[in-house]
Amino acid sequence: MPISASLNHATTVNGISKSNITIIGENLIPILFNYLIIYICYLFLVFHVSPELNKKEGRAARSVAFVYLFITAAILIDIINIYWAILLALKLLFILFTCNRANKENGFYIESGFLTSTWVLTVSTVFFLSLHDLIKVYFLLVMPIAIMMYLYAVYYLIPKVWNKKWKLTSYFFKMLFISTTISLILAGIFGLLLPSRNIYNNSIHIRSTFSSISLTLLYSLVRGEEFIKMTAFGTFLTQMLLITPLSWRIYKDRNAIKAEEIIALKTELGKADANLNFLKSQINPHFLFNALNTLYGTALQEKAERTGEGIQKLGDMMRFMLQENIEDKIMLSKDLDYLNNYIALQKLRTSTSSDIIIETQIEEQINDLLISPMLLIPFVENAFKHGISLQSPSHIKITLQTSGHTLYFDVHNSIHLKQDNDPEKLQTGIGLQNVKQRLALLYPNQHELIIRENAKEFFIHLTLQLSGND
Repeated sequence: MPISASLNHATTVNGISKSNITIIGENLIPILFNYLIIYICYLFLVFHVSPELNKKEGRAARSVAFVYLFITAAILIDIINIYWAILLALKLLFILFTCNRANKENGFYIESGFLTSTWVLTVSTVFFLSLHDLIKVYFLLVMPIAIMMYLYAVYYLIPKVWNKKWKLTSYFFKMLFISTTISLILAGIFGLLLPSRNIYNNSIHIRSTFSSISLTLLYSLVRGEEFIKMTAFGTFLTQMLLITPLSWRIYKDRNAIKAEEIIALKTELGKADANLNFLKSQINPHFLFNALNTLYGTALQEKAERTGEGIQKLGDMMRFMLQENIEDKIMLSKDLDYLNNYIALQKLRTSTSSDIIIETQIEEQINDLLISPMLLIPFVENAFKHGISLQSPSHIKITLQTSGHTLYFDVHNSIHLKQDNDPEKLQTGIGLQNVKQRLALLYPNQHELIIRENAKEFFIHLTLQLSGND
C-alpha cells in the first residue's frame, strides 16, 4: 500500500472513524509540547536561576520563585513526567550546591529550591513503592502545601509578628486560621473529584507519555468521603503540629545566630576601636615629646630668640591634639596645618645649618576631603628623627598632592645612624608600625604604602582613597 494511502487510511477509535494523520497529530503534538516545556524549564534553570543565585550582592529576582512554581505546576498537570522531573530536580540541586550561598539575601530562594527538589525526589520515590493510596496523596499534595506554609511562616509571617507583645499567640492563631482555610478548600476540591459528583461523569483524562505524579493520578486515588476527610484532617494536623512549631523554632534559632553574629561583630569592632585608641595614645605623647625636645634645643642654641615662634607653633599643635585628634575624621586641610606647623618647628632647629636641606611641596588648595587625624605626621616625624644630623649633610623632601579623592604622599630623606647611647635608637620603627596598623584598620583596600630603604636613604610613598565632605 502506498505511504499516502496508509496515512489517509481510516481507523475506528471509540466508535469514531479517524484518519491515521489525525491520530498521529493528536498523539505527537502533545508529546512535542511536553518536551518543549521541559526544555524551557531547563533553560530557565541554567540561564536565569543559576546567574541570579550566584550574585555576589543583592537579592535575586523574584522570577526565580516563579520558575520553581512553573516547574511544580508543570509536574502536577502532567506536562513533565517522573523521569524528566527527577532530572530537573537533580539539575536544580546542582545549581543550589554550587551557587553563592555567602549572599544571605538569597536565603529564601535557595531554601525554597532545596525544598522543591526534595519534594520531587521524595514523591517520585513514594510512587515507585507499594504504599497505601493515602500516603501517596499525602506526599503528592499535602507535602507541597506544607512547604509553602513553612516558607510563608519563616520568611513573612513570623518576622511580621516578631516584635509584637503577644507574638507567639498572634502567630498561632494566624496559622490556625490559614490551616483551617486550606483544609476546607482541599476538602471541597476533593469533593468535586468524587465520581458521583464529577461534572464530567468520571471522564477526566490528561495525556501522559510516561509514569505520572500528576493531578490525574491524584484523581484516580480519591476513594470516597472518608478518604477526603482523612486527607483534609491530615493536612490540618501537619500544618498545626509540624509546620507551626517547626517554623517558629527554625526562625528563633536563626534569629539567635544572627544576634550572636552581631554581638561578635560589635566585640571585634570594640577591640579594633580599643586598639586604635591605644595606638593613638602611643603616638600623641611621642609627638609632644619630640616637639618639646626641639624647643629645648632651640632655646639652648639661640638663647630664647626664636622661642616665641616655637611656642606659637607648639600651641597650635597642642590645640589640634586636644580638639581635632579626638574625631574619627577631620578636614584634610586641618591635618595639613598640623603637618606644616611640625615642619616649621623642626626648621627652627636646622635653619642655622647650611648642610641641611628641607624641601616641601604640599598642595595648598585642598578640596573638601576628610582624613583620619595623625595619619601623615608619623612619616614626617620619622624623616626628621633619622634623616637629620647637625654634623653631616642631610636632606628631606616632602610632597603631597591630591587628584579627585585620591591623596599622593611622598617622603624622601637621608639616613644617619644613631649613637649607641641614644635612647631613641631603640624606638626605631615603632611610629611606622603604628601607622601601618591604623591604615589597615581605617582604610582596608583603600590605601597603598610603599617603603624603600638603602644604606643612605629612606623613601615612603602613600596612596590613599579619601572620602568627601558631602
